[in-house]
Amino acid sequence: MLTESETKRYARQTMIFGEDGQEKLKDAKVFIAGAGGLGSPVSIYLSVAGVGTINIVDHDIVELSNLNRQILHNDSDIGKRKTESAEETLKGLNSDIQVNILSETIAEDNVIELVGDSDLIVDAMDNFETRHTLNRASFKLNIPYFHGAVSGFDGQATTIIPGKTACLNCIFPKNPPKAVFPIIGLTPGIIGVLQATEVVKYITGEGDLLENEIFLWDGLKSSVEKIKTNKRPDCEVCGQ
Repeated sequence: MLTESETKRYARQTMIFGEDGQEKLKDAKVFIAGAGGLGSPVSIYLSVAGVGTINIVDHDIVELSNLNRQILHNDSDIGKRKTESAEETLKGLNSDIQVNILSETIAEDNVIELVGDSDLIVDAMDNFETRHTLNRASFKLNIPYFHGAVSGFDGQATTIIPGKTACLNCIFPKNPPKAVFPIIGLTPGIIGVLQATEVVKYITGEGDLLENEIFLWDGLKSSVEKIKTNKRPDCEVCGQ
């Protein structure tokens, strides 16, 4: 049940999906991989939307060069662990939620333990090696995986449902070369909010998800394209 405080806080949202939908958000446990450019808007908007438990993992510390895009953190957080800064920010935005922080590096041998009993995985990473680790974990645990990636003014997102959609390995069977890529904070802001929207829709059962399609954002043209994706029968993650 919602408390009196929660009823007031989420009054404008319950006009959309009712108290039942809000209670679904309250009961949800979301695992966010990354407290950086994408993890910032994802975690902020899921927090203020009332997702009851946010489990956020990151192993880095806050640096000055992060602050053009990583809005969880500010100047006074430089030198802190990103997870500690994230916890402080998120609890300041919504004292009604629970924030669990994990200052760890996600790897094949610990990803299942890190995800734990979370209901879904949000990919807010900056490399495809870890993304594929998260994709495999989502299929092992049979929970959805919300992918997002950005570079420069461009971004992409898709929602992966085990047993229903193509997985990340179907779409990107090979990792792109590792590189330090340019980025403006506006782009992870757009893609991160889109990922958070997908999560809220999934939890509440509202609307249509980005299933079997990739949302492509071109910020310089302010244009959007959607590309259909398909399962690969020979996929080593989700193939038959």
